[in-house]
Amino acid sequence: MDSTESSSVLSTAQERSLVTRDGVKLFYEVIGEGERTVLLANGLGGRLYAWRPLIEAFYKQYRFITWDYRGLFESPCDTVCRLSVRDHAEDGLEILDAEGVRKAVWVGWSMGVQVSLEAASIAQERFAGLILLNGTYGHVFSSAMQPGARIPLLPRYMHEITEFVRARPFIAQLLARTSNAGTYATLGLFWLLLGRRAIELRSMLEQYTTDVFKPENFPNYLRLFQELDAHSAFHHLPRLRLPALVVSGRFDILTPPYQSRAIARRVKGAEYLHVRNGSHFVLIERPGLVLPRIERFLVERAQWT
Repeated sequence: MDSTESSSVLSTAQERSLVTRDGVKLFYEVIGEGERTVLLANGLGGRLYAWRPLIEAFYKQYRFITWDYRGLFESPCDTVCRLSVRDHAEDGLEILDAEGVRKAVWVGWSMGVQVSLEAASIAQERFAGLILLNGTYGHVFSSAMQPGARIPLLPRYMHEITEFVRARPFIAQLLARTSNAGTYATLGLFWLLLGRRAIELRSMLEQYTTDVFKPENFPNYLRLFQELDAHSAFHHLPRLRLPALVVSGRFDILTPPYQSRAIARRVKGAEYLHVRNGSHFVLIERPGLVLPRIERFLVERAQWT
């Protein structure tokens, strides 16, 4: 698929919205030609473009739905609206209701792993399967940036730092001005893993940082980090009786692989794929490895009926 066709595929997304049970207006997008539905639960700050390889590969076979989490982007809400992981999980189920979908495969990336696991704990019968990319079951401050040993007291300090930044909007402006440095550092890691192909990821990373640091998004972005730390689906995992594929990256320091392995161990019958030269973006970095496993899962293991 050339770049022109690729762009035209994403441009066919239909923009829709609904008002949730507590009055939040949710924005979501629908794309694809198939009858079976795959619900895409974004990472924190991610949007449709983060799913490009998956959508390009399978848009003729499946219908994809993804949404802006409440409080971000086109789903704004005020500073007192509920932003818990359970609220996002219930939002995803409401979107399926609005679209008349009884069963779907949920694909979660990063934050979307927690959202998907929480939704499965609420309504397991609505799931044809789970695909979990680069995520954890919860308590993110206890594992993020700790690829080996965990650091005592770090979660408490992370909350204090987050609250300090949220109370000072000018810090977000400073971070936005220096965000290019973070983008180039990430590209440097991609270059080590991917070589010249890392150049292809630059536009996605730049779009991501632009979206996150918008003044209307950044306060809720920080709140969502704290909600992710407050949440855990660990105790739900043994009760899940549905097909699952769990994918991790060896160099993922945001959600280290030992978290994915724990999910795969506790969800009965889950498949586990470890990408030895992948980071937090395995779908984008290694589509040639990840997409065939996803395709096999969707065809052979998903329980659509």
